[in-house]
Amino acid sequence: MEAHTPAFRFRLGLFIIIGIALFVLGIFIIGKQKNLFNPVFTLRANFHNVSGLQVGNTVRFSGINIGTVDNIAIVNDSTVKVDMLIKKEVQKFIKSDSRASIGSEGIIGDKVVVISQGNSSNAIVKEGQRITSDEPIETDAIMRSLQITADNAALASTDIVGIVDKINNGEGTLGRLIKDETMADNIDQTVINLKKSSKSLDENMEAAKHNFLLKGYFKKKERAAAKAKEEAEKKAKKAAEKAKEKK
Repeated sequence: MEAHTPAFRFRLGLFIIIGIALFVLGIFIIGKQKNLFNPVFTLRANFHNVSGLQVGNTVRFSGINIGTVDNIAIVNDSTVKVDMLIKKEVQKFIKSDSRASIGSEGIIGDKVVVISQGNSSNAIVKEGQRITSDEPIETDAIMRSLQITADNAALASTDIVGIVDKINNGEGTLGRLIKDETMADNIDQTVINLKKSSKSLDENMEAAKHNFLLKGYFKKKERAAAKAKEEAEKKAKKAAEKAKEKK
């Protein structure tokens, strides 16, 4: 019969071998993810809210995957217990004051348990020990905060647009300054007058220095300034000499 030809038996055997190989490979991959083939120990942490954490999610330490979440159970109305299977080889790096927190893979990725580094002088965690936990920040709360920020930015943008429109329409002091050429010319003239006044003041001061009645006053001021300069130079010279003698 055609069903029992050598070619058929060969194909059937090849199909069975491939199926078995895929099954073994799947068992190996799953077992590796679940740490079935590595020595492990158990850590526990209690949370008020696990924020979508599921059994099988990754446990990380210093950015490295070191285990998986083994069990999640509700203890009471305010406490959820999370059991973690951790590779035995990293137990020596986790201290008794290490803390467990719940993060995520990216913004909307799977949840992960993150174990922080403790103080190197503290004792190593023991099998089945419960470590302190930090409550996760809910994604909904973050989104609400971002929404409030976006709303505030929209309001600010609306106000800015209104201000710019008023300026463009010549409303307000700044708008009149930009739109009203007469006001701009007046400001320019005011600046010119200030420059002229400053120049006239300089000329008057120069004339006062040469006035017979005020000449003595200005001479006295010049002598006092020259004397103060001379005394300062003497002090600096003495200080330099003293510094040189110390060397």
